[in-house]
Amino acid sequence: MINTIIFDFGDIFINLDKQATVDELKKLGLEDWNEDLNQLNMQFETGKISDENFLNGIQKHIPKASIEDISNAWNAILLDFPLYRLEFLQKLSKKYRLFLLSNTDSIHIETFEQENGISFYSDFYQCFERVYFSFELEMRKPDLEIFNHLVNKHDLSIKRTLFVDDKKENTDAALSLGFTVWNLQVGQEDVVDLFEKKLL
Repeated sequence: MINTIIFDFGDIFINLDKQATVDELKKLGLEDWNEDLNQLNMQFETGKISDENFLNGIQKHIPKASIEDISNAWNAILLDFPLYRLEFLQKLSKKYRLFLLSNTDSIHIETFEQENGISFYSDFYQCFERVYFSFELEMRKPDLEIFNHLVNKHDLSIKRTLFVDDKKENTDAALSLGFTVWNLQVGQEDVVDLFEKKLL
């Protein structure tokens, strides 16, 4: 029987428009999202480089764009966080051990907090026993070490833990360790449908 749930953040609770950032960067002169930028993003998501170095790294590809414009384009991915999902989470937190495990960066989290306000994001974070962001942990999904870190630090029973994420490579990694998983299909499913999935 499941007693613990580990949730992803983006497209599970907060809605994302993953194409929006690329589109906005292209408007600023970026030709395409290449492997160099991919590696830059991975470094940023694992806390290996600062906000400033990350934005400067993008600017090298679009030298005519300002840092402010690049920052705004980077945040274009972030959409709304529906209140009904928070209310669902608050009810869930009374019955289960909950953890948040997100591949994200300091700019996106700071923007989320600023745009939603301290009351909202505090209520959200308080639903979890611990909130884990990849840039703070210096590791990211789907690397197995990040799952093992949670298991060992919080003495979790893998057989009694559900992992919810919209990216198949992440749920596949968790599945390989023995977690129960839900690879949520964005646009077709909502996290509040959890009990209909018969996973708990």
